[in-house]
Amino acid sequence: MLRPETARARKQRREMSYPEVLFWQRLRKRMSGLHFRNHHAIGPYVVDFYLAPVRLVIEVDGQVHATPAAIAQDVERNRFIRENGYRLVRIDAAEVLKDADGVAASIVSLAALPLHHASHGPPPRSGEDQGKH
Repeated sequence: MLRPETARARKQRREMSYPEVLFWQRLRKRMSGLHFRNHHAIGPYVVDFYLAPVRLVIEVDGQVHATPAAIAQDVERNRFIRENGYRLVRIDAAEVLKDADGVAASIVSLAALPLHHASHGPPPRSGEDQGKH
């Protein structure tokens, strides 16, 4: 029997939004040997795209993510994903519609970066300046 998250992931693969389809098509063209997964279950959540070797989660966010309820859900979801050792990138669907090729190229470049920073300390928290001390 399928886990509920797996069944939900399969359903979401069949019902992708236009920006998700566009991004997936571009991402697949630029993968450079990378194996991205489309609508993949991670814990209780289904993420839009996932690259397992570097634990990279990509979410394409449409208008629905701007509502107060969705924002609250996304905060909890982001926390879970990051606390479990995944890198998370959220992309505005409008950016995909504007420049799907550029967005996909940026993600492929990001995937090439190392997962962890040097052992002299933990990675900076999201939003912290990474270049200045």
